[in-house]
Amino acid sequence: MAATVTVEPAGRCRWDEPVRIVVRGLAPEQRVTLRTSLRDEKGVLFRAHARYRADAGGELDLARAPALGGSFAGLEPMGLFWAMEPEKPFWRFLKRDVQTPFAVELEVLDGHEPEGGRLLGRTVHEREFLAPGVRREPVRAGRVRAALFLPPGAGPFPGIIDLFGSGGGLCEYRASLLAGHGFAVLALAYFRFEDLPENLNVVHLEYFEEAVDFMLQHPKVKGPSVGLLGFSKGGDLCLSMASFLKGITATVVINSCVANTIAPLHYKDMIIPDLGSDLGKHTTTESGLLDFMNIWNNPLEKPYHQSLIPLEKAQGPFLFIVGMDDYSWKSEFYANIASERLQAHGKDRPQIIHYPGTGHCIDPPYFPPSRASVHAVLGLAIYYGGEPKAHSRAQVDAWQQIQTFFHKHLNGKKSVNSKM
Repeated sequence: MAATVTVEPAGRCRWDEPVRIVVRGLAPEQRVTLRTSLRDEKGVLFRAHARYRADAGGELDLARAPALGGSFAGLEPMGLFWAMEPEKPFWRFLKRDVQTPFAVELEVLDGHEPEGGRLLGRTVHEREFLAPGVRREPVRAGRVRAALFLPPGAGPFPGIIDLFGSGGGLCEYRASLLAGHGFAVLALAYFRFEDLPENLNVVHLEYFEEAVDFMLQHPKVKGPSVGLLGFSKGGDLCLSMASFLKGITATVVINSCVANTIAPLHYKDMIIPDLGSDLGKHTTTESGLLDFMNIWNNPLEKPYHQSLIPLEKAQGPFLFIVGMDDYSWKSEFYANIASERLQAHGKDRPQIIHYPGTGHCIDPPYFPPSRASVHAVLGLAIYYGGEPKAHSRAQVDAWQQIQTFFHKHLNGKKSVNSKM
């Protein structure tokens, strides 16, 4: 093979870390196509490609050379990662076993032909989800079912509880990556996992209170409080936890509702009803995907007021991450409700960050955006929205904002260094 492909830094790196891709040994101004591919744990192939032109010295540095077309165009040093798309329709990019890396194959092909020309060079780059020294501890404490990720070192570390949405199960990839940035993170399951309920018919906040107590009693977790991070349904659960439970200092929600959704919430002798929805109000895209944005009842209308979460009871600040192209929730509308409610009760406004062109599933950096996928529980193909390039940039920035927020409010640090 005529060309050498290098990925810097050499060796494995974390999935949320940027890398520099350089191709050497090409002819001056040679036209080439770069192609990436990986198979996820279910065997589904993800691929991206982009067309480039080498410089006068026969070198191609993706940090300086814009893509001329393909899966993306322009100067996008990490485009070959975030632009990967699945061969299987409506398949979401996920990492289920965070203890093993993803192996990304990178190929250099001669010319700009759609199917690719002669193979000039290749390399395999491993991207992991556990930074060196990060430990994973399975948790079965009382009723709590979770995985705890601890950074290297003696600690104690600022603690975060991480919740995902209505697909259920135990999602660990966000927690494992955050632990690489100095946090003790509990990835918490609440249904569809081991001996937890199979369906989300009712939610008891006492279960989540047990999880908070577990973290605050852990010798590696820095008290006297923890932070919460929630996405979608997990976000409104975090808002309820912050409003009713002790020991919570900072809460981040990603594209979530400010009312209790999907199932009634019980805590002691209190019940917050489900906001409710009308599936008949869904629309269908040209591709046959379901758009659920308008199915939810309006929590500002009198019949649904009872489902609103009393955020004013919370002790700490909020950060709302809002995808402006979210087709699952009216995330901006809900964040504005939260802001108005907090101010009406004399509380500080929450921090709200709006991301144009960004859909529902805001993952860590360089995850291929999930514009649509088959819902794990409903079994329906749902449209999540988002434009890939804008969504990818939002993921990089949101990841930074989340860390900065938690370092400030859990650790007293004002900023966090990043290479992203």
